[in-house]
This record gives sequence, structure tokens and C-alpha cells, in this order.
Amino acid sequence: MVGNSRWTRRAAAAAVGAGALLTLGIAGCTVSPVSASAGATASSATAPAVPGGIARVALPAGVTPNWIWPYVPRANASEYNIQGFERLLYRPLYLFGDNGPSVSVNYSASSADAPAYSDGGRTVTITLKGWKWSDGESVDASDVMFWLNMMEAQPSGFYGHVAGLLPDNLASYGTVGADTVVLHLKAPVSSIWFTYNQLAQITPMPAAWDVTSANAKAGSGGCASDSAADNWARCDAVFAFLTAQASNTRTYASNPLWGVVDGPWKLSGFSTAASGAVASFVPNTAYSGPQKAQLSKLTYYAYPDVTSEYTALKNGQLDFGYVPPQHLSPVSGTQIVPASSPLSGYTLSAAYSPGIDYFVINFHNPTVGPAFRQLYVRRALQELIDQDGIVNSVDRGYGYPTTGGVPVQPTNQWVPAIQSLNSGRGPYPFSVDSATALLTSHGWTHAGDVMTCEKPALCGPGVAAGTKLSLTLDYAAGIPAVQQEVAIVTADAAQAGIEIKAVAKPRGVIAGESGSCPSGPACTWDMLFDSWSFDGSAFEPTGDQLFATGGSSNPGSYSDPTEDRLIGLTHTSNSLTVFQEYATYTAEQLPAIWMPTAYAVTATSSKLAGVVNNPLAMLLPEYWFFTR
Repeated sequence: MVGNSRWTRRAAAAAVGAGALLTLGIAGCTVSPVSASAGATASSATAPAVPGGIARVALPAGVTPNWIWPYVPRANASEYNIQGFERLLYRPLYLFGDNGPSVSVNYSASSADAPAYSDGGRTVTITLKGWKWSDGESVDASDVMFWLNMMEAQPSGFYGHVAGLLPDNLASYGTVGADTVVLHLKAPVSSIWFTYNQLAQITPMPAAWDVTSANAKAGSGGCASDSAADNWARCDAVFAFLTAQASNTRTYASNPLWGVVDGPWKLSGFSTAASGAVASFVPNTAYSGPQKAQLSKLTYYAYPDVTSEYTALKNGQLDFGYVPPQHLSPVSGTQIVPASSPLSGYTLSAAYSPGIDYFVINFHNPTVGPAFRQLYVRRALQELIDQDGIVNSVDRGYGYPTTGGVPVQPTNQWVPAIQSLNSGRGPYPFSVDSATALLTSHGWTHAGDVMTCEKPALCGPGVAAGTKLSLTLDYAAGIPAVQQEVAIVTADAAQAGIEIKAVAKPRGVIAGESGSCPSGPACTWDMLFDSWSFDGSAFEPTGDQLFATGGSSNPGSYSDPTEDRLIGLTHTSNSLTVFQEYATYTAEQLPAIWMPTAYAVTATSSKLAGVVNNPLAMLLPEYWFFTR
């Protein structure tokens, strides 16, 4: 999974994502489209191209890139930093998706051939293609070793790391010649899982970055050849230097480090302003991949709010941007974009993101944690989430229910049958009466309009007499749609005697709260509003980081031995049946309280062709071109 929390999902109505429905073909790691959703291709690519041109692209309101080094810390892990910014410049070892509906490995656009698995899944051989960095050096085995050694030295510095997984699951690794890396694993693995969720994390890093000071000789830092013999001291020093350089956003366009790229674009300008042109890209003429950039320039524009961005679209100042739901006609049923655009000269497209929205619940909380550990309490909370009502009233139809740990859009065969029950509402559809009955049948009664445990023998292990279901819910301030959702949930929960006190807080404060768990002083919250997308460093929607005991993005401390066992099986088996056993159990057990997921609607100028909302929230502007 990406590992990146998406507090900005609602700011854009959804993260940049897919405009096509898919089926994931597991056996051959292939993807075949089922049906093209309306507006999947934002503009026709049949008209003749006019060479050059500057494409003006809006970022979602309130979003600006703030991390350039692909070794991304959790605090900076967003799809706007990763898919929308870094990957234009630096390509991962294996690129996923294309300028179409695929979410599979795009080997033609990857710097390595398909990995070869041998020894019963214990050995993985990776052969680089000999592509070039913009400074003329080859993208080779030492660049992969640089990344792996950095993970050994600084695992907590990378948002995608999960304890026990890469690189912890490697018995040894090394190079065979200049272009081959061989990984020896401690135990057999599923080739699908290891490719999609482990190798997908690796981004080759050039020797130009293997330094500890400005203007140092490329490779002089020694991280690519470091080892545990010195406790990874050389990598530690390189990490400290690169972290400092990546933290200095003002120098992104001028720092020669970041000018060494292997992607189709180079950064030509960067601003830390909250509005206006914040990032400009020009083609990397040394790019070795299959698709060269056709535009002469690409510029990202930031906007402080949706109103100013929409005004820029209306005035023709953008070639690509986001349309707020309030400016669109409501949709229902199978309709995903309105029949006509409110913007003259623009085509509308749906932009899904393969993610889930949810309330993290704090099982570690000393007061309400014991109640959260009772499945019937979690079920009652889930049955008080009117997902259809939220989608229709807040999102005007531009959204869908979340019914488990697997995203239901874009349509895919990872989704277990249980998540489609009750006409797509999942196993626990909205019902105040059912939620109330669950609580009263387990020893809870209304006391001052708040459900209170009167019969602890029925309430469940650890739930003390007098415990009240009076909960706090912390959510990110500044996003009106989130505030509206929370208000609806609060009102519905009150009908069943559950008091939810919603508290808007800065995103950084909420990140600090979640990061303090399970034992930090700030780990006193009850619930946090969060979201997750499986599209950055891992692409099979397993629950490694979110739901496994000790998961790196499991701040609520959910722990279930059956869940851990089923997650572990997805690491060793390519079977869809095995995966869906995990997914079914997760949907039943409610490790989080699911909230509906919104999707964005994008507008593309009729003059700009080749634009597709990639299902993995990744812009590929090298395919774009103007027709007039």
C-alpha cells in the first residue's frame, strides 16, 4: 500500500486517480479493462499534434509539493509529492500503470526487466536495462544497492517500511556484474505480493546523491557499498545530508543534486508560494524510456481554495484542473460525471483513487479502548455511518461507500463478495435501530442521553461499569466537506446514544497524535479521521501497514492474531482465494470505521490531447500534446 495518508483527499473531492473501471488479472499480473467510465480519457488523442506548448495544470486546492527526494518520510507521504511530482523526475525500479486503465507493472516503462523468481520463491533476480541518468551515468545495480542499503540504515525514514518486510525479510543481497541484483529471502514469497508491494518500493538513486556535502565527488558518501560492518554509518551520513537538502524546498530547482534525473522531465522552476506557479518542468532529453515528452513545458499552479481554482478554469487560465462538486449537477445511479460541462471548452472526467476513507479507532485508549475491542461496539458505530446520505448530500453523488479494507473503485477482483452485500453497502449498512439494539442487548442503557455500561458482564472483557460511549473525533481543519461529513455522523450517532465530540485540528497536530501511539503522551485520542491510497509504494491492497500488529500506519494499535495470519498468507500465496479470505475477515472485523470515499472530477481543455486520469493517481504528461 502506498502508505501515504491522504488528508487532502477531500480538498480535491478526491485524489488524482482513475477515470476507468478495471479488472485486475492476478494470475499473469495483467489488467484488462471492463468498461470505460465516462470521461476516462480526458481528451482525444486522434487529432494531429502541434509540437511544443506549455500545459498549465492546477494542483488540488491547498496543495503544494514539499518533498523531492524519493526516500519520503511519512510526514511528507502524499500522492501529490510522489505520483504527481517526484515520479515525473525519478522513476521507480518498476513503474505501475500507464496512460490508460492499467494498474499492472509497466515493464516497458521500467528501468529493469521483469524480476525472475527461483528457488521456490526464495531468490529474486533483477536485471537493469542500462538506462541513463541525465548526467550520463547508467541506471545500474549500484543504484539499487544504494536504495536497499539506505533502507537498512534508516528504515524509519521511509514511509513505506514495515517491520519484518523489506529489507528485514532479506537473508542477503548483492550484485552480479554491473546490471544485476540478486535478493535472497529468508522465506518463500508470493511473486505477486513481492513485486507489487516490495520491489515497488525501490527507486534507484544515482551516485550523484551518494554524497555527504555539496560539490562532493559522486559516490564519495559510500552508501551504495556500505554494510552492517560499520553499522551503516556511511549511509547514515548520506541520509542526514540528503534529508537536509530535501527539506530546503527553496533550492529544489537550483540544487544540482535534484537535477540528476532518469524520468521524462526535469525541474526548471520551483516556488514555495501558496498560490501561483509553483513548479515548472521541461523535457529530459536524456530520458531512456519509451515515451518522450511532447510538450515544451509543464507548469503546476497552486490555489488556496477551490473558488480561486474554479475561477481560473472559467477564465481559461488552465489546461487541466478540478471542478468542485457544487459547480456540477448531481449524479446518481451509474452516472459518474454530468452529461454536460459547466465549463465551455473543457471535457470532464472522473478521477478515482484506489483508496479507503475511515475513522482510526484507538484500541490503546485506557477509557474507551476496551469498548472498541468489542466487535459489537465497532459494528454499532459502523451502522451509524449513513454513507449513502453523505455521498448524496455532501458529495452530490460523486462518491461511493467504503465497505472494507479493499477499495471498491476502480472496480477490481481484489474486492471480496462481502463488501458488495446490501446493494454495495457492505455487511453493516446504516441502521440506527440495529445499532441501538446491539448496544442495549450487550448491557448498555441510556443515561443522560449517552449509552452507559450498566452490566459489565454483558458489555465485554475490560469494559468497566459506568463506561460511557462519549467519544472525541479529531479531524483535519479547513476542509468544508469533512466538516459536513462529521456533522452528519455526530447527529446520527446521537440517535443511538453515542456522543461524538468532533474537534477540528491542524493536520500536523493530528499527525503528531497518531505518531505518538501506542505509548506517547499524546496517545489519548479516541478516533481520528484518516484515509489511505494503495498507489505509491505498494499496489496489492493487503493490510501490512494498516491492520497488522505493529503496522507502521496502525496508530490505533489494532491487533488480531487471525488478521496477522491472513495478512501473512497473502505474502506467500498468489491465490485470489487466499487474498479474499484476508479481505473478508477485515470487512467483518472492522479494524476501522469505514467512511465514504469521494472522487474528483477534472476538466481538460479541448486543445490538450492524450490526457488520461490514471487509476493510480499518477500524471503522465509525457503523453500530452496540444492539437491547436
